[in-house]
This record gives sequence, structure tokens and C-alpha cells, in this order.
Amino acid sequence: MGIATVNTATILGVDAHIIEVEADVSIGLGSFNIVGLPDGAIKESRDRVIAALNNATDGFPIRKVIVNLAPADIRKMGTGFDLPIAIAVLEAHGKIPSKCLEGYLLIAELALSGKLRAVEGILAVALAAKKAGIMKLIVAPENAGTLSLLENLEIHTAATLQEVVAHCHGQQLISPHQYNSPGLSSLKTMAFDFSDVKGQETAKRSLEIAAAGMHNVLFTGPPGSGKSMLSKRLPTILPPLLLDEILEVTKIHSIAGTLEGVDTIVATRPFRSPHHSVSGAGIIGGGTIPKPGEISLAHLGVLFLDELPEFPRRILDLLRQPVEDKRITISRANISLVFPSDFILLAAMNPCPCGYLGDKERGCSCTASAIMKYRSRISGPMIDRIDLQIEMPALSYEELNFSPKGEKSERIRARVLGARAIQLERFKENETKYNSNMQHKDLECFCELDQEGHILLAQALKKFHLSSRAHDSILKVARTIADLEGAKKIQIWHLAEALNYRCLDKEINF
Repeated sequence: MGIATVNTATILGVDAHIIEVEADVSIGLGSFNIVGLPDGAIKESRDRVIAALNNATDGFPIRKVIVNLAPADIRKMGTGFDLPIAIAVLEAHGKIPSKCLEGYLLIAELALSGKLRAVEGILAVALAAKKAGIMKLIVAPENAGTLSLLENLEIHTAATLQEVVAHCHGQQLISPHQYNSPGLSSLKTMAFDFSDVKGQETAKRSLEIAAAGMHNVLFTGPPGSGKSMLSKRLPTILPPLLLDEILEVTKIHSIAGTLEGVDTIVATRPFRSPHHSVSGAGIIGGGTIPKPGEISLAHLGVLFLDELPEFPRRILDLLRQPVEDKRITISRANISLVFPSDFILLAAMNPCPCGYLGDKERGCSCTASAIMKYRSRISGPMIDRIDLQIEMPALSYEELNFSPKGEKSERIRARVLGARAIQLERFKENETKYNSNMQHKDLECFCELDQEGHILLAQALKKFHLSSRAHDSILKVARTIADLEGAKKIQIWHLAEALNYRCLDKEINF
């Protein structure tokens, strides 16, 4: 009897932290205490561990058992502590050889029978272990698939506690899990394509610009004009996820528990479309134990907000900071966590409450005050952060039935990739990734206008009373349009097109 130490990990935010499970078994009245800031799930693990040891081994020691989770100042949470606690207790009691699992990280939930169950966030745990130099993991079989993209790690899978104990005794070693890495060739084929959408060439063009420069987009149009249909096709023209991005996105979704299966890999750009009844914690993340919200689940993909004015203004204003900073910081009494939120904000709305303002076929029944009230649900600062504001008119019968099919997503994506390559070269010496991320100093360097361009932009700012943020936004969009054309300098027609995508800044005549 003595002290034993086993490595495991806990999830905080979107990252895992290595935890040492220390067990001490000494002579005394039978008791079992867990210390080191455990949450409710870990406190309940006492009963699961006792039952599992009684049913799968020689039994739980009738001794004074103390388990410490170090470092003690980090909040521990999750059911993955069951297996490391059980093994630490067995080692401290002398039932398995000392330090037999040195260099391993163990994480799994225990059933009362001793069966190992999968846990959420396993990819974050494996990445943290690799960073800490721990290259061997013992996990439940269902968790192995998610780890197939990681290299240089030995993933050992055990179905039961008995198998882990036999491995410790050297009776039946658990061989490293054999799998074939899916690589990037396993990317899921998109179900949608841009060629499915007839007409709306301006809206299609705006999405191409958005994909090329990571610009935010707002569609305004009557019901049935194709706003949602076109929005769902934006991911089909975005660049494929790189391996590092696949790991990052899968890690976030694994922690949030949104994967279809515990071994699922997110290989395509996320497309999140929350309902307008979503809470503040649901949209930006949070809770008693902070978890990623919709903006983090949309990381490196698209956040689509349909019927934008139906979202409470308080919820929309929560988006202002993460839309600009590409991350959100959630602070609690004892901890401050940072969640990533680098996404394209894509929104859709009707032009008025009835939806038919400006429709040539159906007249609008809304009063001017009702229209202003409807639009005022979206704050000016929020509108300012949307680079492309597009009007989508209703399609005529001829357009709906006789319009030829448009370009396929594959061809549009090729142009997007070309523009992204230009930006990658442009920003290779600073932290900026896309044109939409450019700071004001970058605009002065990469968005130089000629005299004619300065005159046009000055006139537009004066006529439409645009803010300095809108000024910068127009230059960023013009830079992306020029990149799609392969032009080194912004020309007057690039700037004119960018100005055309500011429909909500224009004066409305009722």
C-alpha cells in the first residue's frame, strides 16, 4: 500500500489540461474521498468505481482511500476520470505493479460491470497529451476513430477494466489500435450546388466575394426569393479544410457533444443555423461549465441567421465583438476561457414585416413606422459589421422556369482558391489571414486608390452618411473583388461594385 499516480485530462473551454490522479490507500476505517475541485460527475464516480472494482477485479479495498486530482486549483469535470481513478486505487493497493502505466494517459467512463465507455472531447485530450509528451493513450474502443488523424500516438483500446488490469500484469498486452487514416480524400460530397439556384446573379456574385475574402453577408428580399436556398450553398464554394483545421473543428464539436457519433470526424466546413429563440449562452457559449456556443461551432465555416430581425436585439449585439475579433472571452468567478469564432456571418431578412416592400407584383401593406421599427431591431453598429448587403428581388415566372443553370460550385470555388492564394502571399509576414481581417494600416498599404477612386468614395461617404468602419469595409470588399480578377491595384470598377453592395445604407423612400 502506498501512493500511485496516473495521468488523465480535463476539458476547459476548447482545450484539455493534463491532470495527475494521485491515490493513497492506507490502514483505517473504510472510506473513499476525492479532492482537488471535482465536479458532480467526478464525485459520483466513487460509486461507479467501487461497483466496477467489485464486479471486475478482486474488489474495492476496505481501507482509507484518498484520491487527489492535481493541480488542485483547476476545476475538474467529466466522467473520463473513472478509469484513471480505478487504476490508481488498484496500484496504490498493490493489486497491479507499480508504475506499470507510466507514460500513458487514461480516460474512459466505467460502467458498473467494468465496461469502458467513450467520453466527449477525446480529440482535445489527445492533442494535450501529445503536447505534454505523453504518446500512449488507453481509451474506449468507440473513441479510437476520432483519433485516426493524429500521428505518432499509440492509441490502445480496451473494452473492459479487466483488459487494462491484464495489460498491467503483462498477461495480455493491449496492442496499439490499428486504423487507416482517412486523410483529406474522405471529404464528404456536398449535397448542394450553386447551379441549382436560378437567377439571382448579384447574390451569387456576393457569395463568391464573401467566400474569397471571408466577408459577412446580409440578404434582403421577399419570401420565396431564394435567400435560404442560396445561403445553404455557401459552404460548397469555400476552400476545403486543411488537416490542422479538421482537427480544430472536430475538437470543438467533440467537446460540445454535437457529433453524430463519438468517432465522427468533421471534414467539411460547418454550417450552423440556430433558431431565433436561441439563448445568449447558446449563441456565444457559456453556462455554469462554459461550453462552445453556435459561434464557435461555426468556427472556420458559416453562421446563418435566417429571419434576422426575429432574433432579440440583445442576442444580435452579443455578436458584435466576436464578429470583429474572431474570438469570444467568457469570464466566470474563477476562470476566463477563450473560444474561437472565425466564421462568415450570413444573414437573411425580409425588407419589412409583411415581406413585400419593393415587390413589383404585390404591394406592401406596412406603414412607414412599422418598417422602421422592424429594421431598428438590428442596431447600426451590427449593420456596419456586415460588408455585403444584398437585395434579392422575387423571381418572375420566366426566370423561375426558363433560366439556364448557373455555374457549378466547383468552378466558383476555383476562383475563390485563387483569390485566397493571393491573400496568403500578401499577408505572409503578419497575422492577417483574409482581406476582411485587415487593419487600417493594412488598408493604407494594400488598398491604395487613384484620384478617381478617392473622388468616388468621398462622394459615396457623404451621400449615404457612411461611418469610418463602412469606409474600411468598402475598401476590403474592393480589394477582394480585385483579387478575384487577379488585379494588383484596386480599379474604379472594383470600388463601384463594392459600393453597390451597401443597400441598407441607402436612403429609403416609403
